[in-house]
Amino acid sequence: MSENCNHDCSSCGENCSSRKQDPNDFRAPANPGSNVKKVIAIMSGKGGVGKSLVTSMLAVLAQRRGDKTAILDADITGPSIPKMFGLKEKAEAIEGGMLPVASKLGTQIMSLNLLMEKEEDPVVWRGPVVAGVVKQFWSDVIWGDIDYMFVDMPPGTGDVPLTVFQSLPIDGIIIVTSPQELVSMIVSKAVNMAKLMKIPVLGIVENMSYAVCPDCGKIITIFGKSQLPEVAKHWELPILGKIPMNIKLAAACDKGTIELFDGDWLDQALERL
Repeated sequence: MSENCNHDCSSCGENCSSRKQDPNDFRAPANPGSNVKKVIAIMSGKGGVGKSLVTSMLAVLAQRRGDKTAILDADITGPSIPKMFGLKEKAEAIEGGMLPVASKLGTQIMSLNLLMEKEEDPVVWRGPVVAGVVKQFWSDVIWGDIDYMFVDMPPGTGDVPLTVFQSLPIDGIIIVTSPQELVSMIVSKAVNMAKLMKIPVLGIVENMSYAVCPDCGKIITIFGKSQLPEVAKHWELPILGKIPMNIKLAAACDKGTIELFDGDWLDQALERL
């Protein structure tokens, strides 16, 4: 047994005498070269709300704090993490598994786009194949020592999110939503799935929350009054941050320079990790 053992065999690749396996535990084994201390899933009840943005920003903030961070891009059919970090090189396969690609500031990243010849090629795979790739990203990738792994979840509550929750040792979930009327349904679906899987929800982040007039500084609620306070109160969940519609932030994502973003919108979320 390692002196740093946390007694969670699913996050450890050591084949020690103390290893135990619950027959009802479907979690995939970690790669022997991985030691991931905490896994946080970023999810939503629908697509297009900004899960990849929140995932990237949290990884960057934790990295700035001094933590060793990683991103497992589980959105197999719509991977966008490599572009946001400006990654062009491909992941390398070596004896014992695959190596993730390190961002400029050191975040370890694995995404399908780091394996495909052309990142524009569509992923036309059935659910079981996609789910299998997600498990391989956990078991076959040599992550090394990681303090926080952030999992960019696919949209919805279907087959692949279920595979992630059953296969990976998820410690907590952050739900991402937007201000529209659909917020209640979006959050409710995610919360109910988390309860079903018995995984704690750390809180909610609202993306596209507002815009700031560049001339007068007035806050503009483009989608109308946010429904988030009522929904958060109903589920007894904290609001971890509100991200505005920000030109500089959008440009950073497009240019692959998300690690240079400047903003305190997710500082409260970082404190919850």
